[in-house]
Amino acid sequence: MAFAKELLRMSTLGPGTSPNLVMTTFANIINRTLPDYEIQLNATGAATRHVLEVAMGKSDFCMSSPAIHALMRDQAAMYEKIKQAPELVTKLRTVLNFPMGVYHIAVYGSSGITSMDEIKGKRVFLGPPGGAAYATMQRLFKAVAGLEEGTDYEAVGLGWDAAAAAFQDGNLDVYCNPTNAPSPALTQIAVTNQIRFLGIPADKLETEAVQKLVGRPGFSAATLPAGVYGDNQLNESDVTTLGVTVGIVCNEAADEDMIYQMTKAFYAGVEEAGESSPWLRAISPETAVKDIDMPLHPGSLRALTELGVDIPDVAKG
Repeated sequence: MAFAKELLRMSTLGPGTSPNLVMTTFANIINRTLPDYEIQLNATGAATRHVLEVAMGKSDFCMSSPAIHALMRDQAAMYEKIKQAPELVTKLRTVLNFPMGVYHIAVYGSSGITSMDEIKGKRVFLGPPGGAAYATMQRLFKAVAGLEEGTDYEAVGLGWDAAAAAFQDGNLDVYCNPTNAPSPALTQIAVTNQIRFLGIPADKLETEAVQKLVGRPGFSAATLPAGVYGDNQLNESDVTTLGVTVGIVCNEAADEDMIYQMTKAFYAGVEEAGESSPWLRAISPETAVKDIDMPLHPGSLRALTELGVDIPDVAKG
């Protein structure tokens, strides 16, 4: 008699984002190698909402980030009106962290836009409304160029999928996406169009407003290399932008042996697939604890310790 698989729900960002790519790979590896479990992916909605569902036990896994955890603890930004946010964040445990990539601020070469202050009066995709990317880009444009969303430019309210399509169709002037380079969506555009990436000018990088963004949990100043999108990338030199670490989280009550098996299976699968999928080479057991700001789930802690990872105190719980 065959036993039914345990069905588990994992929420992530939409297709075209690196979390979707990593978490789809996670689900595929688990579904293929661990016969007792089946992970079903939900790629709708914002991560800021998904973490509440996991903390309340309504979903099993989701993408989260050190920045989201800090906002929940402080009951700030999108959690301002959610009184239980500081308590709910204590119910979450990290399965593993991974590099989400760098913020791409893309414009077409034909737009003539070469710097952030030139987006005044333009249609801009910051990220889905209510999400962490939206809030981050809103603050960056203000910090670098003094531009206010709604007054100086129009923030277009779309999801990840629809925004990539809108940019491809020429219905957006500026498209922002935190993703590993080269991103499949932007690579496709750069095949037939000249594109440029806007960056943080050196004289703005050291300002207090920009340093506040760079210094947030899980964030850093990062480089988007010149030429990573081929001959149609118009940047002659590397672009300074924001880098960000995200992760997969679960509820503290998740079964220890299940999380242990999944963590071990994932990294074994990643090592195997890394040769054919270059973007996977950035994912390793060592990056599982980068920028970590909450305890690992006990199952993950056991797996990563066995894999030889040096576990920071904050992750030991």
